[in-house]
Amino acid sequence: MYELIKGANVGLAALSESVDSVIVSLDWTSPTGEGDADVSVLLLGANGKVRSDADFYFYNNPVASDGSVQLLGKTPTGSGNKDRIGFDLTAIPDDIDRIVVSASRYGGAHFGELDDLQLTLADGSGESLLRFVIEEAGPVSAFIFGELYRRGGEWKLRAVGQGYDAGLAGLATDFGVDIDDDEAVEEALDDAVGEAQTDTTGPKPAADGEPQAILQAIPAPRQPEADAEPRKPRARPRTARKKVTLPKVVKKSLAENESWKGARLFPVSALKSDRDREMRATSVLLSVMTQIPEFGRRLTAAFGAPAGRMETFIEVSLPHGDSPRRPDGVIRVERAGKLWTALVETKTNGNALKAEQVQAYMDIAARRGYEAVITLSNDVALEGSPLVDVRIDGRRKHKVALWHLSWAEVAHQAQMLIRHEGVGNMAHAWLLQELLHYLQHENSGCHGFQNMGAAWVPVRNGIDDETLCQGDPRALEVVESWERLVRQVCLRLGGELGNKVLPVQRAKRGTDPGARRTRLADQLCLEGRLQAELRIEGTPGVLAITADLRTGKLRTSIQIPTPEQGYPLTWAKQLVRRLAEAPADLHVETLVEGEAGGPRGTLERLRPEPADMLPKNGTQITGFRLSLFKGMGSSRGNAESGFIRSVDEAVHRFYATVVAHLDRPGPRRAQSAERSATV
Repeated sequence: MYELIKGANVGLAALSESVDSVIVSLDWTSPTGEGDADVSVLLLGANGKVRSDADFYFYNNPVASDGSVQLLGKTPTGSGNKDRIGFDLTAIPDDIDRIVVSASRYGGAHFGELDDLQLTLADGSGESLLRFVIEEAGPVSAFIFGELYRRGGEWKLRAVGQGYDAGLAGLATDFGVDIDDDEAVEEALDDAVGEAQTDTTGPKPAADGEPQAILQAIPAPRQPEADAEPRKPRARPRTARKKVTLPKVVKKSLAENESWKGARLFPVSALKSDRDREMRATSVLLSVMTQIPEFGRRLTAAFGAPAGRMETFIEVSLPHGDSPRRPDGVIRVERAGKLWTALVETKTNGNALKAEQVQAYMDIAARRGYEAVITLSNDVALEGSPLVDVRIDGRRKHKVALWHLSWAEVAHQAQMLIRHEGVGNMAHAWLLQELLHYLQHENSGCHGFQNMGAAWVPVRNGIDDETLCQGDPRALEVVESWERLVRQVCLRLGGELGNKVLPVQRAKRGTDPGARRTRLADQLCLEGRLQAELRIEGTPGVLAITADLRTGKLRTSIQIPTPEQGYPLTWAKQLVRRLAEAPADLHVETLVEGEAGGPRGTLERLRPEPADMLPKNGTQITGFRLSLFKGMGSSRGNAESGFIRSVDEAVHRFYATVVAHLDRPGPRRAQSAERSATV
């Protein structure tokens, strides 16, 4: 891999022949597991400025309409998290001279608190080409990692490594983006809502600069000079995060009773065999991908596919030796006269991928000049642990990438589009809803990871009778299954919330994923517990999950810090008020400085007397730990008594009844958030 130092540059064509589409990744680690940042991209003209505000891509504007830029989201790594951006360099407009790749932090956080910052770039086949390691970022809230730029018709990358004190808004403004002053607008919205609550005489004229004037008139973004055609005014980019508004409650059905089943676009009642399920699932997914471009692009951009006209096919016969092979599907994307092709191999109902089958498709793709083979199943791929081992012939000049997609991730991406980012029209939204209904139906076979494996029962029994020894390979299998389950829980919860949910992996950069899992397997043998942590965007702490195989109990918990100002009794009362709708059996533990723990009790006992949460000796309080306990499913599957379902239900219940209420805004603040979501 080519190593860049600050200020250096390199031509992409010199590193690979497949750089029409590239993926730039920014990643970092955090000692606490809670630190994070968000990527952003600016397209600049020859004058060093954006052509219009639409050239600014960040979490509130993640995808370019022409497919040239797409924020692909975060993925966990062995040492932290990686935020990826897909670029189709053939689709970048000719009048764009530079592409700035940056990231930002919020709430007073700065990049000096993160470790191991780096930028990497991979080509269309997924091969990593270069890396830029940042030695010292400093106390800045925004940071430019690098930039892609044109020279003589060739794309190059420069390692920049420059910080900004003014955050994302300041960085974007320097490059010509007309940003709303988020803090001022939020304050104005609060004031305006407060006045509306106390004044019932109707709206009054407002002088320039007053809150009502801000609400009534939002300036349109600047238009490119060459664009003479007037466009519909729209709000300026806001660096405050969009508020997620979930769909309204469905109206009461007109059916006479529950036995009446609504007609569906993708019926599942006729599916009788695994082969039927595989064919139906492949056809349903590929057809929806072609009909909803933003959905198809979302699934293929991470695999190096360009933005362009997509067509999909099923049951294509391709020659291979004495007998032809029939992959379950084929995806083709055309752009500028060039074709990108991927063969698709599908499995449903928990069936495992076959190495011989995938190897044959890799060989066919290499001979025919195809770019990728995509496997699709209920299993979840782990870093450093491929689902299928294939042999790559290094003598072949043409490279074929092998990618994996889980059905849980397909459902997650559909949910994110429907609930959070939006799709082009109502017909597309309805079509995605039909796809989701199909994938989530018990007869589709597309349920995601649903089996802890053959080692689950022997390991559980070995922990019970204390016969499980360190180094037992079955313990490692359970740890790998646990990691897959945790990643799937993150996908499902994130899709429902419209927020990023990622597993926290506390390990130093460079730690081999296999070595990390071996260490966790040894801990399982000694302690009898499986543990994981989830970071949920917008929550005050990390959600921890502990599965104690000795006691058969699941514990979900979160540790929240105390406010910077105020008195301990006030903190206790505020916490009890926020937890008004939480279960009575919620355990509340006060964390104190320099000791193992402070007072603890159930919420039912503490509600009448919040002062019981305070230490009697006046020790400094550092935070509170909130925990719920639940019986753990024993079987390895996804049935009602299964371990997988019990973990999924425990996390969702804890979030809905506890975590969701921790940062609940007050009445004025809540209405302000609702107004800002529609402005």
